[in-house]
Amino acid sequence: MATGTAAASASGVGADSLESGAMLLRRRHAGGLAGAGDDDGVGNAEEVAASVEQAFADEPVPSWREQLTVRAFVVGFILAVLFSVIVMKLNLTTGVIPSLNVSASLLGYFLVRLWTKAIESVGLLKHPFTRQENTVIQTCVVSAYGLAFSGGFGSYLFGMSRTIAIQATEANDAQNIKDPQLGWMIGFMFLVSFVGLFVLVPLRKVMIVDYKLTYPSGTATAYLINGFHTPQGAERAKKQVRTLGKYFSLSFLWAFFQWFYTAGDDCGFASFPTLGLEAYKNKFYFDFSATYVGVGMICPYIVNVSLLLGGIISWGLMWPLISTKKGSWYPESLPDSSLHGLNGYKVFITIAVILGDGLYNFLKVFGHTIGALISMYWKKHANRLPVSDNMTPPATVETESFDDKRRIELFVKDQIPKTVALGGYVVLAATSIGCLPLIIPQIKWYQIFVAYIFAPILAFCNAYGSGLTDWSLASTYGKLAIFVIGAWAGASHGGVLVGLAACGVMMSIVGTASDLMQDFKTGYLTLASPRSMFISQVIGTAIGCVTAPCVFWLFYKSFDIGASGGAYPAPYAIMYRNMSILGVDGLSLLPKNCLTLCYIFFAVSFTINLIKDLVPKKVAKFIPIPMAAAIPFYLGPYFAIDMFLGSVILFFWEWKNKAEADSFGPAVASGLMCGDGLWALPQAVLSLANVKPPICMKFLSRSLNAKVDTFLGN
Repeated sequence: MATGTAAASASGVGADSLESGAMLLRRRHAGGLAGAGDDDGVGNAEEVAASVEQAFADEPVPSWREQLTVRAFVVGFILAVLFSVIVMKLNLTTGVIPSLNVSASLLGYFLVRLWTKAIESVGLLKHPFTRQENTVIQTCVVSAYGLAFSGGFGSYLFGMSRTIAIQATEANDAQNIKDPQLGWMIGFMFLVSFVGLFVLVPLRKVMIVDYKLTYPSGTATAYLINGFHTPQGAERAKKQVRTLGKYFSLSFLWAFFQWFYTAGDDCGFASFPTLGLEAYKNKFYFDFSATYVGVGMICPYIVNVSLLLGGIISWGLMWPLISTKKGSWYPESLPDSSLHGLNGYKVFITIAVILGDGLYNFLKVFGHTIGALISMYWKKHANRLPVSDNMTPPATVETESFDDKRRIELFVKDQIPKTVALGGYVVLAATSIGCLPLIIPQIKWYQIFVAYIFAPILAFCNAYGSGLTDWSLASTYGKLAIFVIGAWAGASHGGVLVGLAACGVMMSIVGTASDLMQDFKTGYLTLASPRSMFISQVIGTAIGCVTAPCVFWLFYKSFDIGASGGAYPAPYAIMYRNMSILGVDGLSLLPKNCLTLCYIFFAVSFTINLIKDLVPKKVAKFIPIPMAAAIPFYLGPYFAIDMFLGSVILFFWEWKNKAEADSFGPAVASGLMCGDGLWALPQAVLSLANVKPPICMKFLSRSLNAKVDTFLGN
């Protein structure tokens, strides 16, 4: 995944340029969906026209202990809870999760400024708010709410449940089922989430300073934070926060208003047949979701177009055509949820597209990584003579800039001892190996041991590739663990559950290690100490290990999570479980001709990605992204319509005033997502208190309405 990043203006680290880069931050965990297809600017992340650090030369850099403040972690905890709720809602509805870094940065900056202003007014302010402290907050928040996604609550972890197992119809015996319980989920999170923090710490200088890896998301976040702490950036941040607050309030009130009309199934604005009743049956409707309008404003245009195109191809053409084969390709008596019927085509064709896209990008990034390492090796060991091959003097070695010297000096100052890193990995891995089988007895200690043997190698490859391309392949490595370790365990020994658990182990290590390097890059560019960054990541992870399961538990107890066609279908849970079933049982459960269609769509997905890389960039940006197009194959295009509307709004805003749209578009989008997302908390409380909405707004056809009137005697 490539992203554009911020470049400072010629006059310094101007807020306009900083925020235009921050707009293009992309989610690092979602297999590259949010940024796929935009390969421009990977190498431009660090191009600045003027020195950044000279603007801060008169400001002393606080020690690593001074960067770790109580207020930073109080604010971090508050924002972690807020964003965990938002991410969990997105995770359990569609699984499409954009970057929330801009929101986290803005709100973190705003809350601490509010805090310091209040304390300063009574003369008790001891420490000013610095960009290093801002970076600590950012790291803490992102590492905490990241677990709401990478913890598998919408994928592998919930895929273990009976709710999902019943839908899968295969391997739904007791040894392949583990229902969610708050206690074991928190324990599982603590066992698997910390190991990845230690695996690459000894290589931080190599990756950041020696290899000079870009890490575009980390770089753009750093430019955003640096911009906040300039006079121009501070003023712009205030305006952005006001904009975010306004749309947050509107979105929250709109969600509250909608709740009054949802007294029954398929009631309310979310079931409004905006394009007609027949289109509604095929999931073509606008559901008035402020969340996904906001998501659409953040995701690239090509992602939103790909989603809508995928919905049209699947629900507009493929599924209606396949449904005409009922009785020929699959029995007429099967329920809609059966994997041996139409639902099987939906699930497995979606998986085929995802795997085709994932395999291509794995080979691409892995090849890029190996090629870059080989090139670096030969450059390092090449004989350097005073003349070049054509007998001309060699090019002058590029001297380090003022910024680089200052950053490197502080980055290598606060070392994290290698014994701490290596010892931490060994101790935590040993603890995990010993304790995970107590939580999930089907997985054996030696299977976890093998995963931890290979994890550091895969973590390095992923972190290096992420530094080059901003594309994290953590979910791909997790799927690899599903197939390898699940098949190793076998169907008769709970292989489905083992595969899902192994996926969690591998994804956590590989993804966390990559994210830590992104955060080290942010700290490097803001002069935040590696020690404070590491400690902030540890504390944020600990917060996430508690808040993420608790937020999921609140959703689980309040709503019908995982129900096909419900408000929270958790689509990736059924996907991951079926991948595990495929790894254990093979292809025997597929309905007729489904395997052939899977081969075709796998090849098409792989080929489209290849074509995108072969054609010129000006052409490639118009080619749809298979991974994005696959998501509505299972869910339907209703949310894609919301996101497309968000794109349309942003497009016309940019057409009218691009500078304003670049600066305030992310704030508007974040406000829409945060307000609607936060409503899930009071909605859950009302549900637990058995408070029901008073009205059901439902739409009927004319003929059905006449029958209802006749039945009621009207």
